[in-house]
Amino acid sequence: MAYSIPSSQTIRRGVQGAFLALCAWIGVDFARFLRAGQAAHPAGAEGFLPISALLSLKYWLVTGRIHGFHPAGLFIFIAILGIGLLLSKSFCSWLCPVGSLSEGLWLLGRKLFGRNLALPRWLDRPLRAVKYLLLGFFLWAVWRMDGGALEGFLDSPFNALADVRMYLFFARISGLALGVVLALAVLSMLVQNFWCRYLCPYGALLGLLSLASPLRVTRAKASCIDCGLCTRACPARIPVHLAGRVASDECTACYRCVAVCPVRDTLEMRAPGGKAVKGWGFGLLVAGLFVAVTGLAMATGHWRTSLSRADYLQLMPEAQR
Repeated sequence: MAYSIPSSQTIRRGVQGAFLALCAWIGVDFARFLRAGQAAHPAGAEGFLPISALLSLKYWLVTGRIHGFHPAGLFIFIAILGIGLLLSKSFCSWLCPVGSLSEGLWLLGRKLFGRNLALPRWLDRPLRAVKYLLLGFFLWAVWRMDGGALEGFLDSPFNALADVRMYLFFARISGLALGVVLALAVLSMLVQNFWCRYLCPYGALLGLLSLASPLRVTRAKASCIDCGLCTRACPARIPVHLAGRVASDECTACYRCVAVCPVRDTLEMRAPGGKAVKGWGFGLLVAGLFVAVTGLAMATGHWRTSLSRADYLQLMPEAQR
């Protein structure tokens, strides 16, 4: 019996599902840690603290020391930046739990309403700039901080309990916050990747890094039949059928365009030398790079927080304010 390799989309959805399950498990484990004290602090929860990780990265670069409160968050952040630099904006479409949920919402919206809305260019362009403005604000704020200011913030109870505050935000979500989340969910059903396309500063940063990525979706003009299926399949609305080599900060390397191309070897993810990278291989690269960097943190003793459970209990009243 012949063995057939699963399609790129089957593989990608498998990776997305596995990472969503991991995030859900981390959330449950963190709740057990806070409520019952029956588990160790789940270091993976620090992956949801990008601002703390950004400050920790600058602190490391300025002082040469890795701050002890949320080291796992730092290395998860480095892994994500490395993926963006080497493998395009693939974190967003392969690993990011928010990206996976967003994709599920617009697919649900398409099923319910028959289509997704495409905002007109005069509105789409300025809205896409919002995430870069947010990114610029965060980078500017971090850039202004010297080593002393960084250490002061990272040592503060606010930063120490950043993961607890994040958990409590969702566990005890306010009516206003719930309304905003539901509004974003509805907008994501109507417009493909609304949050990711217009508001996510993390995605903006990865988009800029992805411009240096050596791997890009490449179209062979000689064999292309100009059917336009690739462009219609692209959730980022990139005119793939007009490009020789896709160079867009919005491309998430989701392989949807590659999957629908009817002509063999015409649209592929390729390295600079022309070597094609199949979907299964690309998935291995994305997951492998993430595991390699986080595994290095574990192996070198830079994964577990220096905060004890007693520290968390002592500081907990601060998080209730």
